[in-house]
Amino acid sequence: MKVPLEIQLEKLAELGLSLDPAVGIEDLLDSYPREDLEEPAFNLLLAVLGFNVEREPYDQPNCPRAWNFDTECIYGTGDYVGIVNRLLQVAGKPENFFTEIADSIDFDSSEAWLQYRRGDGTLRNWEIEVKDDWVDQEVITKVMGDIESDDSHFYSKDNGQAMVLYYLDDEAAEQLEDLAPGQISRVQSD
Repeated sequence: MKVPLEIQLEKLAELGLSLDPAVGIEDLLDSYPREDLEEPAFNLLLAVLGFNVEREPYDQPNCPRAWNFDTECIYGTGDYVGIVNRLLQVAGKPENFFTEIADSIDFDSSEAWLQYRRGDGTLRNWEIEVKDDWVDQEVITKVMGDIESDDSHFYSKDNGQAMVLYYLDDEAAEQLEDLAPGQISRVQSD
């Protein structure tokens, strides 16, 4: 079914998935033809929300509450800190939601860890399984579990070796399922 891009964006904004104020429809149309974004409705647009704009600054997300998370992204110390910070941004959490975020990755010894302090003071220290440049999914789901609340969770849209992540409350997730059946699924976190 074809739905005008503007209507799709309006409906997604009602669910908390708005374009960044620095991003406009013209940015989306610079990357994809309108026809592809409009039919089938929501399919491509839900993925594109997780991408960065294709102009300077190239690290500008189209939607700060969505992220195309390429799981083949570990190249050294600091990469897990970046992932945690981006997950916090997707969830709309304040910068101090976690403190003391640090990681270490030693490819030679295959030893790696991630730590952070939660808002309740609990220090988390996760041992990371080193798998070349692939993220340790088990650790990431534990981090997601520490971010989630009783009524808000991470959802994903498959994008090959990547996944587009969103953080939605239960009501918004139900409404999005009605708009785009089968497009997203809840990430099972610890």
